[in-house]
Amino acid sequence: MAWISLILAGMFEVVGVLGMNRIKRDNNAQAYLLFSSGIILSFICLSFAMKSLPMGTAYAIWTGIGTVGGALVGMFFFGESKEWRRILFIAMVLAAAVGLKLIS
Repeated sequence: MAWISLILAGMFEVVGVLGMNRIKRDNNAQAYLLFSSGIILSFICLSFAMKSLPMGTAYAIWTGIGTVGGALVGMFFFGESKEWRRILFIAMVLAAAVGLKLIS
């Protein structure tokens, strides 16, 4: 259950990143609500996951999901660069997260 909570925490982190992008574009109450709800739910799920997972592993996975998710959303929905080097480093972050899961 902790791993599911951690994955949800990472997904809510991506929602928070989307909220940041909306604040930059629209700067309205709905954008702030999306940002704050994403971040709050992310921290709630992260704290639940950290009750049974080591802090270092949980934090690394959480930030990895947020980083990769934010980069992929930026590339596919907001026209950010899809250069091969960027994709390589995103894959490296993802591989590190999988590696941490395998040794925890």
